[in-house]
Amino acid sequence: MNNLPRVRLALVAVSRNCFPKSLSENRRRRVAEAYRARYGELYELRTVVENEDDMRAALAELRAAGANALAVYLGNFGPETPETLLAQAFGGPVMFAAAAEESGEDLLEGRGDAYCGLLNASYNLKLRSVRAYIPAAPVGDAGAVAEMMGEFLPIARALLGAAGLKIITFGPRPQDFMACNAPIKPLFGLGTEIEENSELDLYQAFLAHGGDPRIPGVMEEMAAELLPGGAPEAPLLERFAQYELALLDWAETHKGAKDYVVFANKCWPAYQHFFGFVPCYNNSRMAARGIPVSCEADVYGALSEYLGMCVSGDIVTLLDINNTVPADLYASEIAPRYPYSATDVFMGFHCGNTSSARLRRGRLGHHVIMCRTAGMETSMGTLNGNIIPGGVTLYRLQGTADCRLTAYAAQGEVLDVDCRSFGGIGVFAVQDMGRFYRHVLLERGFPHHAAVAFGRHGAAIFEVLRLLGAEEVGYNRPSGLPYPGENPFR
Repeated sequence: MNNLPRVRLALVAVSRNCFPKSLSENRRRRVAEAYRARYGELYELRTVVENEDDMRAALAELRAAGANALAVYLGNFGPETPETLLAQAFGGPVMFAAAAEESGEDLLEGRGDAYCGLLNASYNLKLRSVRAYIPAAPVGDAGAVAEMMGEFLPIARALLGAAGLKIITFGPRPQDFMACNAPIKPLFGLGTEIEENSELDLYQAFLAHGGDPRIPGVMEEMAAELLPGGAPEAPLLERFAQYELALLDWAETHKGAKDYVVFANKCWPAYQHFFGFVPCYNNSRMAARGIPVSCEADVYGALSEYLGMCVSGDIVTLLDINNTVPADLYASEIAPRYPYSATDVFMGFHCGNTSSARLRRGRLGHHVIMCRTAGMETSMGTLNGNIIPGGVTLYRLQGTADCRLTAYAAQGEVLDVDCRSFGGIGVFAVQDMGRFYRHVLLERGFPHHAAVAFGRHGAAIFEVLRLLGAEEVGYNRPSGLPYPGENPFR
């Protein structure tokens, strides 16, 4: 996927001038060795920061090296002003970690007190309004700190991605989809740009790609991807290819000052009458290329998808938290095989935007919902299939009506159960989903769209959402831990 940032991580040691500078230097060297052995490339600063002049020298060194993410390492107590000034001036993702003491035989000249110094660093970061990543257990030996830095990589990639992202939209939200309409002001605080266009702009771009010489090649790709006999007749497949090229070219020519692009596109109800198909299958292919396209012009859904792609380095999707599992299906397929209650499970669904790589026997078909209102003729283009079982993370970053950021994340799994329905769909299981649904999703007014990362990425996604400024990140609390406002007598 070439729509993702490349993290160029640097490691800087800091030292309080009443401690041996060599203590930080030697400990930094061991951290760097441990990191390179496990994760590869790392820029190790020659400058050790003891004062503000060192901070300026370190900043110049970082810029010359092209580093875009920084690990600040307290090899001893550390100088709280220079080290946090460096984090503030650096401008990219920053983490802080500290050295554990190494030997009971060396607690005179070899004692660094970084456990204490990190407290001062954290206080000063808050004074400067710097959001730095501090690991869950931020004090450790060289191997542990190297592992913390490795865990920082996907977090840094997501933060860089948000700052370098442009969200391109086509069309307003469909009627009665105010849930997907949220103020865009918080985006600018993340560094994210937005370009809003009309559906007519997209239609004009589509028409301009008629006869594009690349169309036959894209048609061949599509035919190879779809199961034998699953590709539509050539005229419709040609329109799919024409539309895909229009989106790809728009993404490339409209990046502007940004490096990465996602889309948030209106996809009904007028769309199919003009284009002659529904765009679900195209959206699934764009997601597989690393350019998510959220449905129903859901701007924060597109941003959420992109963040999950940065963290996981893999395909993501956007699904409705859609419907309950019928009691008979639960009794026959879930209760005998899985340790989940009936309120722990639900069906996650969307009309066909999930990549075929994440579907079991995905097949191109008619959009059942659009057929009800527009008929069969223009409703082809959705990808139907059960989502492949495995671990998943549901999450969303959302702008509120009063222009704040809020978020949630929950880990679970897709069960190996035939949903017996249409679209891209799966039975999702999340522990204590019923309470999470009531006291996070409903209580805090989240819309129905959830971004889905395939795999258990909750720890990294949670940190990303916090570092982006979400005032609260909701999660599925276990039964012994009540939510604010949850009735204690029930």
